[in-house]
Amino acid sequence: MGQISHPARWLTGLTLLLVAGTLVAAGLQDVRADRTGAPVFSFLFWNLFLAWIPYVLALAMTGLDRVRAPGWVLAPVGVAWLLFLPNAPYILTDFIHVGSIPGAPQWFDVLLIGAFAATGLLLGLASLLLVHHVVAARIGQTAGWVVAIGSLALSSIGIYLGRFPRFNSWDVLTNPSGLVEVIAYRLADPFGNPFLLQFASLMTAGLVLSYLVTWSVGQALAGGRRGGVAQYGG
Repeated sequence: MGQISHPARWLTGLTLLLVAGTLVAAGLQDVRADRTGAPVFSFLFWNLFLAWIPYVLALAMTGLDRVRAPGWVLAPVGVAWLLFLPNAPYILTDFIHVGSIPGAPQWFDVLLIGAFAATGLLLGLASLLLVHHVVAARIGQTAGWVVAIGSLALSSIGIYLGRFPRFNSWDVLTNPSGLVEVIAYRLADPFGNPFLLQFASLMTAGLVLSYLVTWSVGQALAGGRRGGVAQYGG
């Protein structure tokens, strides 16, 4: 992956962009709640808060990498990041609520949920871009892509577990037996749930495509920075 000059400035700009998306989404929810007198979509705030966790953890990994922290320090942060990563694109599934809660035009609810979903997705993709860079720098490009694609595939399954069996990231600690039971049951008959296979395949494909676009934009920014340095450097 290309190196971007002034990474602190780049990360600050990225974070401000994500904060702006969060504020826009929150503003739309406040408008709906004010007009209808009921904050029926307030659960989106919690979902977006959870979407911020993998991004914050990715920033922590980036900071630890820059100070040359050993791998055994980075590893638990990386595991926590992977556990919370599905919460970011999970908000895409909240579109199922469009049209189910009266009080506002349907187009407004699409815009409202879309603002939350887009911000959540960007938080997840941005966090993956940071982790991809750390892994590629430490272990190699191939490992970086394996982690990136593998994380998105696992996130798709995590989204399914969150939307349908209604598990949460922290169930790994609070309800491990229930989680293991569901996973073991499905592994015993991997083709017994066609919907799960279709959902995971389509979600993985969509997330991978979205990440490739994000990665390409990151590469373009890195190339632009290098070009600028070459053009204007002494």
